Amino acid sequence: MQSDYLAHDAIGLAELVRTRQASARELIDIAISRTEAVNPAINAIVLKDYDAARHRASRDDANRTNGAQAPESTSVQIALAGVPFLIKDLGAPVAGLRMAMGSRHYRHFIPEQDAPVVALAKAAGLNIFAKTSTSELGQMPYTEPELFGACRNPWNLDHTPGGSSGGAAAAVAAGIVPLAHASDGGGSIRIPASCCGLFGLKPSRGRVPRAAPPGAGELGIDLGISRSVRDSALLLDLLAGNADRPLGAPGTFLGASREPCKPLNIAYVTDPMLAPALSADSRAALEDAAQLAHSLGHNIEPVSLGIDFAAVRHAFLTLWSVTAEDLVLNAERISGHKPLRAEFEISTWAMAHVGRKLGERGLPGALEEQRRITERLTDLLHRYDAILCATLAAPPIKIGEMQPTPAERIQMRAVTAMPLEALLKRLLQDASNKAFAWAGCTELFNLSGQPAMSVPLFWNARGLPVGVQFAARTGGEATLLRLAAQLEAARPWFDKRPPLIKARS
Repeated sequence: MQSDYLAHDAIGLAELVRTRQASARELIDIAISRTEAVNPAINAIVLKDYDAARHRASRDDANRTNGAQAPESTSVQIALAGVPFLIKDLGAPVAGLRMAMGSRHYRHFIPEQDAPVVALAKAAGLNIFAKTSTSELGQMPYTEPELFGACRNPWNLDHTPGGSSGGAAAAVAAGIVPLAHASDGGGSIRIPASCCGLFGLKPSRGRVPRAAPPGAGELGIDLGISRSVRDSALLLDLLAGNADRPLGAPGTFLGASREPCKPLNIAYVTDPMLAPALSADSRAALEDAAQLAHSLGHNIEPVSLGIDFAAVRHAFLTLWSVTAEDLVLNAERISGHKPLRAEFEISTWAMAHVGRKLGERGLPGALEEQRRITERLTDLLHRYDAILCATLAAPPIKIGEMQPTPAERIQMRAVTAMPLEALLKRLLQDASNKAFAWAGCTELFNLSGQPAMSVPLFWNARGLPVGVQFAARTGGEATLLRLAAQLEAARPWFDKRPPLIKARS
């Protein structure tokens, strides 16, 4: 059954359970076995709930045998019954399970209620058995929290799986599950998907209900990271209000992923966005995707976005810092405990102080810039069906490559102890230069709220995945899913497996 497990996506596994070719208990036992086999190498799982998951699987199998759930049922709501599932340990509380969010401060925080996405996942029959690693409070585009240690990329253990949903992407790439929950506030679905050779869709702003009130600028959204396009399409149906529609019916996202993709007018953007430049690998991936899309009948037109990226950077960082302040300096409203400096990584603590000193004052201007950016991209997408651009400025970086140096840590400690405005601005500039040099291509679409996806079409000479990004107008997820499914059929990636899977299967 192990090889059969890896050969199926989530929809395929659910079909095995529905037709009684496999039991839910068999699937969860395999998922747990795979976790124990590969997690010591990748460190993707930070909390295990095995016993409860096994109990649910056995109970559901018994109910199925007794006829409590008709095997012929095809509603979306129970479409993934029996499929093992992972929840990111950030922003999506699971009642009764610790939600540390990669932070020492929250390491004992146990939510009492499920997040909406968790409740919907459970209603669909997904069996949550563990939680995945994230950077502390989702602040970084890599996953190396001091609390749990670095999460590693199954394609090369010396490299990052990206972040902040790095644990989700590493677990999917390593074959623990075919689909895992993820969230995206600045690229945190698309960046790990690119790093791990997977599909990652960030939905439109407001498409999926969230657990907490929206943060500054409403940057974040939940969905997942998957090996197949159709799994992400179905998950979007489950989380966005289509749960009562027949499986794959017209008007559903799964239905859209099955429809032919008409020829699209695609704006081809080679701007590095917030990065200073695109690497040779990222340019090659982008050119390859443009050629592939053209060969499939799409019109590819080079376009310059005509956006002031310095203003984009400033607006995004302002909104990001205000969110950091809320989660760090105002943490007591969530955890019930006063935040202490020793409970947070120095870079997170520093960003929170930037938010308190600079972010709150700059918030009105940042929101106005966000409005202008959204208007500009909305106008562009009246003329084009989609935008093609890079997901990352370079392939996956090495573990530790973006961590603060000892000198930078000293600077951060000094600035937070004496938060002078000029010093905070300099600190923010230096830190953002470092992060955006690699991960500066995704934030634009969090600001605009438009849907965007990373598609795994390219691997470099060293065998590392390099995704490409497509964005569409607000509400245009169906367009992206049709295009993604067409690209998936033309350049299949499902059976591309990292060396870690081959070595430990």
